Amino acid sequence: MMLEHTFVHLPGVGHGTESSLWKRGVTTWSEFLSERRLPRISDDRKVAMDAQLLEGCQRLRDSDSRYFRAKLPERHMWRLLEDFRPRTVYLDIETTGISLRSPVTVVGVHAGGRTHTLVRGRDLNGPNLEGILSAADLLVTFNGKGFDMPVLRAQFPGWVPDVPHVDLRHLLARLGHRGGLKAIERDLGVTRDRRLEMMTGADAVYLWRLWERQGSRNALDLLIEYNSADCENLRGLADYAYKRMMRQTFAAVARRKP
Repeated sequence: MMLEHTFVHLPGVGHGTESSLWKRGVTTWSEFLSERRLPRISDDRKVAMDAQLLEGCQRLRDSDSRYFRAKLPERHMWRLLEDFRPRTVYLDIETTGISLRSPVTVVGVHAGGRTHTLVRGRDLNGPNLEGILSAADLLVTFNGKGFDMPVLRAQFPGWVPDVPHVDLRHLLARLGHRGGLKAIERDLGVTRDRRLEMMTGADAVYLWRLWERQGSRNALDLLIEYNSADCENLRGLADYAYKRMMRQTFAAVARRKP
């Protein structure tokens, strides 16, 4: 798992130093700890780094993702995806517009192989939202840093816990996949039910209006199904991105070897 190959969470260690360690054959925390001395690392600094890695080992055993969120640079947050997979929440929201104050109509979360939906006017409220998110070690979204989470924090102030967060929109862009979620799914061969394939955010707004104004249960059911597909497909995209980033990271180091 990538996290135990990671050194960029240590003070003063950037990707260049990390790559140098890997090229010397020091590719895991245990290998670092087994070395008495390392080139270009003073004895005092080695002792301090050993202590920090031992703390990291304990925090990982404790599933303390928030510790690593505080230590890791933002661009390396993807390294948490595999280690914290069992308690990862994949989240997507639906709203009536694109502003922070556009009412949230549906919040979908996929976790532990199940999808749960909170619906405005039913069970979508601050305590329920907090209950779902506070149990998570990691949050995965698509454009959640730019939209979903700011919207939720604006409309449910004080109820949205600060969970470590990987936004797949930015991660997939680093791998050359740009555009909206549905376009990227098509590029990668991810399929949906035919009724959902061509639906958009505008359709989601229309379906909510049908439910809100006419009480159309079919419209609400289709909206929930659409939202659930968004959440559930995030897991496969996260797995794809994690594996690609791992290969890309280690391949770059291999190319730099003399």
